[in-house]
Amino acid sequence: MLDRAVAALKIDEATALRAFSDANNKQFHDRDLYVSCFNTSDGKFTAFPGPGMIGIDVRTFKLGDDPIGQRAFDAIQSTPEGSVATMDYNFPKSGKPALKQSLETRIGNQGCGVAYYKESVEDPTPTGSIGKIKGLTKGSK
Repeated sequence: MLDRAVAALKIDEATALRAFSDANNKQFHDRDLYVSCFNTSDGKFTAFPGPGMIGIDVRTFKLGDDPIGQRAFDAIQSTPEGSVATMDYNFPKSGKPALKQSLETRIGNQGCGVAYYKESVEDPTPTGSIGKIKGLTKGSK
């Protein structure tokens, strides 16, 4: 899904961002998988499946004590275009703690990512882990 998002952004950024925000667009939404993007200069969301987040600064987004938005913003700032940063965090699933991983990349002035559930966890504290993966590959989530 992230590969499709990158390709769409490279073709037509405005159209791609609208498509990412359209919850009915199955190319960029599959159950709890979706593309979200923010401007890498000011941190404001440019694509999100819920219209209420557009224009809000990603850096203000927190999950409990985890400044996940700031971590996402910082990860993209140090990620070269064409590379992928991974970020692990805890996010509830069916009311229970669960580990999610966000795959994030930079495309021009956009930081975009797709997050997916990895597994359930016993310890609900944020993991704070950020890693780097070189290059985008076909078949990535």
